[in-house]
Amino acid sequence: MRFIEKITSHQNITQAIEQVKKNKGAPGVDEMTVDELDHYFYQHGHTLVQEIRSMTYRPKAVKRVYIPKSDGKQRPLGIPSVVDRVVQQATAQQLSRIFDVHFSETSDGFRPGRSAHQAIEKVLDYLNEGYEWLIDMDIEKYFDTVNHDQLISTLRERVKDRETLHLIRVFLKAGIMENGFVSPNETGVPQGGPLSPVLANIYL
Repeated sequence: MRFIEKITSHQNITQAIEQVKKNKGAPGVDEMTVDELDHYFYQHGHTLVQEIRSMTYRPKAVKRVYIPKSDGKQRPLGIPSVVDRVVQQATAQQLSRIFDVHFSETSDGFRPGRSAHQAIEKVLDYLNEGYEWLIDMDIEKYFDTVNHDQLISTLRERVKDRETLHLIRVFLKAGIMENGFVSPNETGVPQGGPLSPVLANIYL
């Protein structure tokens, strides 16, 4: 199977729908809720798959919202429509299967079966071994500064499928709606969708 066929297989899409419903979350720009997903895919699922495979699918702009950070600043999030979240989730599921095994063994962020709690447990192990220093570093505005061309180039090393690379690029370029206006997205992967974490890890 081509990679795009794995993404759009009935089993993978069904799994993605269930995961998006489980995660709940706010509606995107079209105001559709997760409770409407089953009915939508029953009526339009086949057409949506054909659009994705023929590279005519166009995701909606993400809705910009802000959440407060502990330092008093605000973190920008981009909320995709629930249908786009399903397609992103379906894509992320397949990307994780081929990329996750190549990630660092000491990387615990945004990975299946891993969590910050496991990272803390490793820190405690090091403490018990006699280590005394911990260095806390942060890549400033990491998600916001991902270079699209470099990301696609990195993806192309293991994904040779042009339809899949096109699908990911249209998500990256979908735009951001804020205060009723849509602005282009030339860099970065907006936090808020299920595809952004795996793309950010691949880029890292």
